[in-house]
Amino acid sequence: MNTAASTPRTLYLLDDNDDFRATAKWWLSGAGYEVVDFGDAQTAIDALKALDAQALSHACLLLDVRMPTMTGLQVHDALIEAGVTGPQARPSLPIVYMTGHGDVPLAVQAMEKGAVTFLEKPFQDSALESALTRAFESAAQPPASDPVLTAPVTAADVPSGTCAEYQRRYALLSPRELQVMQGVVEGKISKVIARELDISTKTVELHRSRVMAKMQAESVVHLTRMALHQNVSV
Repeated sequence: MNTAASTPRTLYLLDDNDDFRATAKWWLSGAGYEVVDFGDAQTAIDALKALDAQALSHACLLLDVRMPTMTGLQVHDALIEAGVTGPQARPSLPIVYMTGHGDVPLAVQAMEKGAVTFLEKPFQDSALESALTRAFESAAQPPASDPVLTAPVTAADVPSGTCAEYQRRYALLSPRELQVMQGVVEGKISKVIARELDISTKTVELHRSRVMAKMQAESVVHLTRMALHQNVSV
């Protein structure tokens, strides 16, 4: 992945799972990246705060969402406050979130904070490669005032890579399917959506499956990512 890069790129990996870090470090090192891994959030924050601008401009953070002492979102907040990442940082450290829980609300918050993207564990090599490519491309560009609105669209989000294609799919949804999609993107379970819409859980599941099919979404996280990148208010 990184063989053509003229300047070494460093991946900072923060995850409390020792086995995962060992496996990820082995794979990423073999792909040509310099990898520095952390099992403790505060240690990672201190190390990243100590980096100079040159190091930050060739770095990326792979950040676990759920950790015992600090969540990934709390780590992100600390790095924004320290000027390591975020719209005011020059340069801004790109962050790719990792989650083994498929937690949509947390993923939404991550994107709102300026994350490049988020990946579900276990992730495929191609998905990780795509995410890292986007991360380093974003690091080479000036920070946007609103990362959610300007996040790049890739094949991982909408296969055609166009907003028009997303809108075409979106237009296929019925009014009820739009309501169900809104609940899904907000991270609500079917039982809650059913109660709010005063319909049965079985009916919600039916509409939900139709939404996934019409939007050509592989998962709830994929559906949410499309909505975020296209900035469509559902």
